[in-house]
Amino acid sequence: MRSDNIKQGVARTPHRSLLMAAGVSKKNMKSPFIGIASSFSDLVPGHIGMRDLERQIEKGIHTAGGQAFIFGVPAVCDGISMGHSGMRYSLPSRDLIADCVETVANAHQLDGLVLLSNCDKITPGMLIAAARINIPSIIVTAGPMLDGESRCEKLTMIKGAFEAIGKYRNGEITQERLLELEEASCPSAGACQGLYTANTMACLTEVIGMSLPYCSTASAVSSQKRRIAFESGMQIVDWVREDKKPLDIITRDSLRNAIIADLALGGSTNSFLHILAVANSAGIDVCLKDFEELSYKIHQFVKLEPSSIYTMTDFHNAGGIPAVMDELAKSVPEFKGREYKGVYSDKTIIHPYSEPFTTKPGLGILYGNIAPNGSVIKISAVDESCYEFEGIAKTFDSEEEAMKALEADKIKEGDVIVIRYEGPKGGPGMREMLAPTSLLVGKGLGTRAALITDGRFSGGTRGICVGHICPEAADGGVIALIQDGDKIQIDINKRTLNLMVPEDELEKRRKNLKPFVSNAKGYLGKYARTVQDASHGAVV
Repeated sequence: MRSDNIKQGVARTPHRSLLMAAGVSKKNMKSPFIGIASSFSDLVPGHIGMRDLERQIEKGIHTAGGQAFIFGVPAVCDGISMGHSGMRYSLPSRDLIADCVETVANAHQLDGLVLLSNCDKITPGMLIAAARINIPSIIVTAGPMLDGESRCEKLTMIKGAFEAIGKYRNGEITQERLLELEEASCPSAGACQGLYTANTMACLTEVIGMSLPYCSTASAVSSQKRRIAFESGMQIVDWVREDKKPLDIITRDSLRNAIIADLALGGSTNSFLHILAVANSAGIDVCLKDFEELSYKIHQFVKLEPSSIYTMTDFHNAGGIPAVMDELAKSVPEFKGREYKGVYSDKTIIHPYSEPFTTKPGLGILYGNIAPNGSVIKISAVDESCYEFEGIAKTFDSEEEAMKALEADKIKEGDVIVIRYEGPKGGPGMREMLAPTSLLVGKGLGTRAALITDGRFSGGTRGICVGHICPEAADGGVIALIQDGDKIQIDINKRTLNLMVPEDELEKRRKNLKPFVSNAKGYLGKYARTVQDASHGAVV
């Protein structure tokens, strides 16, 4: 065992003494040493229930004959960090988490890992770490929260809170009702209820094979989740004994399976960044072209909130990821996963692949003179009447400037909001634009105005919203050259995003463009100096 490096031989007497100080018995010195990397936090609703799951995992490890050690990693709640400078730390935290797990696992020569995760950047950070360290590892995602309810109205965090702000400012609901929605929208521990980034990445982790069946959809407060945590603890000890490592599971085929499932589900656009980053960490040749190739082939046969009324609770009850994988294995030649014969599937929510919601995929990549290196859009969250949209640019050099314009009713039908200098380098940190997109929808402009950015979107974003524009403004991309009044064309059918300005005019503007200089310090300063663009997963 790898842990023999810290516990075998006379020279390791001091090490054993310290391990005994930590509570390891002489008998358990012979057991596999399993780390439980826990992202428990009182600050993050998706993680507040993890103390109980830690215990279940620990019980499973010890039942199977292992020795468990819990250690902590940071966690950021994207919802709480949204809409202010704190969001700049969200994406960078992904790489910080991977570094933390690598540091503890290698410094202490652990034999295996259970990675206890849930929210947006924590799960991909742990996937990156697992691929990088490549010791037996399993991921337990803590699960979605229960649906909210108020006055017999089903609520989610996005529709019950973020979009409610726009309705209140539009005079559609009273302040009293807004406060009722605020209190009722997030009723329990768990990741927010729709197929946003946290739940998307949990689902894709299950598709890849790094977590047990139904782990991604079992509620955070369910006994099933506790049992899955226990079983994961037992499973990791078996994998250590079998020497089954992440790179036996995370392969080109399994990552392409994740892309296929993502397109079929209509998941968060952030999955592009994270799958590319995991592939980079694993040394696997998966790139944006894989998304582009598959996006023309895969039909969307599941629609969940924010694109429909169905939540993760509904999806779990309908059969969850095993039902989706079974349908894909039977119907899509490119999908290399196994069939789940006899698995239950509610055809109302998980359609047969032959009867999809749409033959369009859930996600798409747009190219054009604004995004020669690509941009992404959540097709499933766009009304089909808006697949071809032409509008007039209104430019903003930060999210805050755009929010002021939205709140002051300066955005009208036919406008294209351009938010720039929010990319990985320019932000720095590539903030999510959930606040402006939610306000846009709440004000009734979701099908009548568009938003494009070199920043990111929450998985809860809906409407004509294009993100991840590459090159970003900080790298001198065309998005930096757009001026108020310019015409912009978005064509989802043709997968194009173009600025209707002659090239000679763009060249004149480029000559007058001042080079971007980042003033970021500390961790964000280091991140800005080392991060790559979004088309390469924003890896450092």
